[in-house]
Parts: sequence; C-alpha cells; structure tokens
Amino acid sequence: MTYAAGRHFLQIPGPTNVPDSVLRAMSAATIDHRGPEFGELGAQLLRDVRPVFGTTGPVVIYPATGTGAWEAALVNTLSPGDAVLTFETGHFATLWQDMARGLGLEVDFVPGDWRHGADPAVVAERLAADTAHRIRAVCVVHNETSTGVTSRIPEIRAAIDAARHPALLLVDTISSLGSIDYRHDEWGVDVTVAGSQKGLMLPPGMSFNAISAKALDASRTARMPRTFWDWGPMLAANERGYFPYTPNTNLLYGLREALRLLDDEGLENVFARHLRHAEATRAAVRGWGLEVLALDEREYSAALTAVLVPDGVDADKVRAVILDRFDMSLGAGLGRLAGRVFRIGHLGAFNDLTLAGTLAGVQMGLGLAGVEVDGRGLDAALEVLQQS
Repeated sequence: MTYAAGRHFLQIPGPTNVPDSVLRAMSAATIDHRGPEFGELGAQLLRDVRPVFGTTGPVVIYPATGTGAWEAALVNTLSPGDAVLTFETGHFATLWQDMARGLGLEVDFVPGDWRHGADPAVVAERLAADTAHRIRAVCVVHNETSTGVTSRIPEIRAAIDAARHPALLLVDTISSLGSIDYRHDEWGVDVTVAGSQKGLMLPPGMSFNAISAKALDASRTARMPRTFWDWGPMLAANERGYFPYTPNTNLLYGLREALRLLDDEGLENVFARHLRHAEATRAAVRGWGLEVLALDEREYSAALTAVLVPDGVDADKVRAVILDRFDMSLGAGLGRLAGRVFRIGHLGAFNDLTLAGTLAGVQMGLGLAGVEVDGRGLDAALEVLQQS
C-alpha cells in the first residue's frame, strides 16, 4: 500500500476518532483490578458516567460491544416467551429483533421504510390493543446508525403512559450517547443500551446498561438464563468500585479521560456542536442536489447523515474513490441500503475544520466518481458554520 501523507479521515459513524489524550490515558500501565487503586478508579467512573446518560441511578459497564449490552438488557428483564414490541427503523433495529427471537422471545416487529423513526402513534395503538399486557417491553433504537434517523423517545414514553401500559422501555443509544441530547431519568427509560466507540470517543470494547428502579425490580423475577450479563453480581461488586470478573482496565483509563473532555466542554455545548455540524452537512447535501435519507426533519440525526445517491450510481464506488484519492473512510449502506447510500459520520472528537475537510473530500470524490453535483454544496455548509 502506498504511504498517504497526513492523517486518515475516519468519517464513518463509529468507531470514531479517538482523541490523543484518550490514547495517552489508555497507554498507562495496567494495575491490579482487585487492588485499592482500582477500587477508587471504578467508584469514580461509575459515579461520573451517570450524567452522560442523564441518570442518578446505576450504570453497569461490560467488557463487550454494544451487541452485548443489547443482550444484557433483554436477559435481565424478560422471561422466555415474553412478547416485545420492536420497530424496523433500520439495520441495527432489525438485528436487535433478530437477537430477541433467538433468545426465545415473541417479537411484534413493526415494519418500516428505513427513512422514519419509531412512530409514537403505533406504540399507542399496539399497547392499547394489548389489554392482557402480554407485551413486556418496547425496544427502540434512539439513533439508527444505518439511516441517520433519530426516534422521538419522549413521545414514545408519553404513548406508553397514555396507554397505561406496564411495558418496560428499552432504548439503544449506541450512536447517540454523548452526541445527542438524551435523558434516561426524565424520559422514563428503563434500560439504556450504549457502547464506547462513538460519542464517548473510545475504541470498541466497552458497553453499558443504565438501569431504572422498575427494570431492577423486573430483573429479580426475570427467568431468562444469564451469567456473564447478570446485573446482580455486577451491582454488588460495583458498590465497592470493582467488577465480578476481569474488566478492560485500560479502556477504563480512556473512559475517565473521555468523561473529563465531555465535562470540560459541557454536555449542552457538545450537543449544540453536533447539531451545528449536522445542519451544515445537510446544507452541503442539498447544495449538491442530493437527498438526505431521513424524511422527517424532527428525526434528523445530529450524529451522522445518510446520503441517498441517484439511480444508477453505486454508492460504494463513490466511497472507494474517496478512500483512494483522499484517504477518507465513509460509512457504507447496510442491509437494504447497500450501494444506495453513503454515510457521513460527524460525531465524537470533531470540529468545524474537520467537517469542512470532510465535506470538501466528499464533494471532490462525487465529481471524480462521475456523479454530477453542484459545486456550491460546500459553500452552503461553510455558510452555516460561519453563521453559527
């Protein structure tokens, strides 16, 4: 492979770029995970991670990817044969419902077009019809990484409450936590699922469950088999800052630094930054004469933008040209969107100049790939950034 000068632009929607200070933090010597120094580290992290979730309750940290946190949410709260309500908002929502079926749960999977989020009206309709309360949980992906569509969690919570239904609300925030405003407690979420490799600016390998009191109560009677994922031993060990099995110590060092960076910037400023970058990206897409995949402006993602290419254009060819010429990685279309979209990640450790460079590379790459675009797209994005 020919050496490419400068840094690689990793503009997929995760894993995201890891800040230098986080990389340095992870390079520290590993310590005894049963020793007193580690207990202090664990206690600090288990306390300091809570504001990112918008909770004062417990947050469990697993040495696993976000997929593990999905499974943990299901097996700790449900029993074999329980019914769950899920929504086809994209590739990852589809994978979560596949997991639920594989675990022996009965899944009511609401079909979707991958261009809209979960519909609160459908939540209300399905739960109102469930007079026997067979549905034990509603599972929603907050920000669908494959589509750039963000579901409206407060409205979904309101629909559950309006139906006076006891179902738990389980929410995947893997690509929204630390990038998009999220409030576990205020929005009445029972289990929040998250991962390390996106808004938290860490490598993959760490995942989370934020747990409500209602979910914790459900875990005491849930009969799904669980050992590694069991909240009980985790929470017991966490009381002293420890874990029931070997944790990923050096990622925990990185998490401590990532939380410091988020706190220094301020979460409100972090969310505002992501909103600005998303708006500028959409301005570029429209300026090019292309189409944002998300159709409802209330559901535009602040973490990534999926761009629909014209008929007859292979989005993967566009991505390949951009990688070859500009050493920049863009997200591929997944599932039914393969070859039809490319995804621009604008989340995590990301600033105005990084976005400007990213969009310049996309604009040039589109032209080199033979896609006719209006060259004023980049100007439209820069205008948004200059006005903000």
